[in-house]
Amino acid sequence: MSSDFAYGVHSIDDGAPSSRVSQEIHRILSRATEVDGTAPLSEQAVKAVDDGDEVVRLVATEGDRVVGYVGIADGMAEAVVDPPSRGRGVGSELVSRALDVASGTRVWAHGNLPAAQAVAARLGLTVVRELLQMRRAAAHPDLPDVVVPESITLRTYRGHQDDAELLRVNNAAFSWHPEQGGWTDRDIASRRDESWFDPAGLFLAFEEGSDRLLGFHWTKVHPAEGVEPAIGEVYVVGIDPQSQGRGLGRVLTLAGLHYLRNRELGQIMLYVEADNTAAVHTYTKLGFENFHVDAAYARNV
Repeated sequence: MSSDFAYGVHSIDDGAPSSRVSQEIHRILSRATEVDGTAPLSEQAVKAVDDGDEVVRLVATEGDRVVGYVGIADGMAEAVVDPPSRGRGVGSELVSRALDVASGTRVWAHGNLPAAQAVAARLGLTVVRELLQMRRAAAHPDLPDVVVPESITLRTYRGHQDDAELLRVNNAAFSWHPEQGGWTDRDIASRRDESWFDPAGLFLAFEEGSDRLLGFHWTKVHPAEGVEPAIGEVYVVGIDPQSQGRGLGRVLTLAGLHYLRNRELGQIMLYVEADNTAAVHTYTKLGFENFHVDAAYARNV
């Protein structure tokens, strides 16, 4: 560590950070995204900077200036270090402190960049989970037509009356998933209230003649930011486990892809677990290619 650089790591008391600290953290996130070419925190973790009762927040400071941040929630930690302050041990200290918060905590490295790999090596961490980001051009290759089986009704979101079934299918489909599983009404409401939410981009498949939801595809459009153009996302595709094997995943995915293509976007992205070989194969056949990898690191047990 440089002799003229001294920092401390502190917890943020009283819940959310002060407005000044919050602004500094968000400025660091913007600088890191520009330098690294990928966002250092997930959408949920960015929200948790200022909102969330069960989030542990730590900041690294040099004097009064914030130089790093880590948030820990639900056993997952996400950290960022201001680019000018990297290479001085800040990242290692933040990650080490985050891992001490609770046994079994994992740390996300979005893009699994060389700096993150160096911190992991220094702390003796190993990769325990990989999440692929895949992308394809919206217009090419051509998309197959959406062919809806006769026994299924496909429509878009109509409002609050759809929430109970949407919640039931999501939690059944992702009962194993550390982030997507266990949603509550609040999780759906918070996303419905986002500026990007478009009911025409949330596709629902029902058993014909019934109100029982079989599966859904929730799309998302990320607005242009700086030099980065707007990009579409296959946000969530969820199938009721009792309805597996009926081709619903393909039908719903294609419905969403056609919708995003018609929004005249240049690219469409999605996230998929690296070890979900069936899903990776399906998306590859639809023209998606690996773009980057997010890795979750943990201490050796």
